[in-house]
Amino acid sequence: MESEVHSYRTGDREVVLDLTGDVAAFVAGRGDGLVHVFVPHATAGLAILETGSGSDDDLLAALGDLLPADDRWRHRHGSPGHGRSHVMPGIVAPYASVPVLDGRLALGTWQSICLVDLNVDNAERDARFSFLQG
Repeated sequence: MESEVHSYRTGDREVVLDLTGDVAAFVAGRGDGLVHVFVPHATAGLAILETGSGSDDDLLAALGDLLPADDRWRHRHGSPGHGRSHVMPGIVAPYASVPVLDGRLALGTWQSICLVDLNVDNAERDARFSFLQG
């Protein structure tokens, strides 16, 4: 298995960050297999969804409705509502796997691999890309 870590700056706002280009570059020329993307953070996740058409903003809005940034959370350090960021990976998993065919991601036409981060207290994120030859 081949693996490498990529670092991203997500800033001080909630974000859906498209990693597809970086993942595609990682698998280019590797033949058939499976790519696994993992974020080693307790407050981030990965989603495969359409971006640029409003779906990324809709996802953030839905997570805001489902996990409000208020004082209901028992995990209370950090910014208000920080505890919800620790619950989010139970809904938006911290991993995604995608088939790779002839060195290309086998995603659907409108699918993108995205880092989802609600945690405004941590502006730096890592994502581990791992390729398993088929």
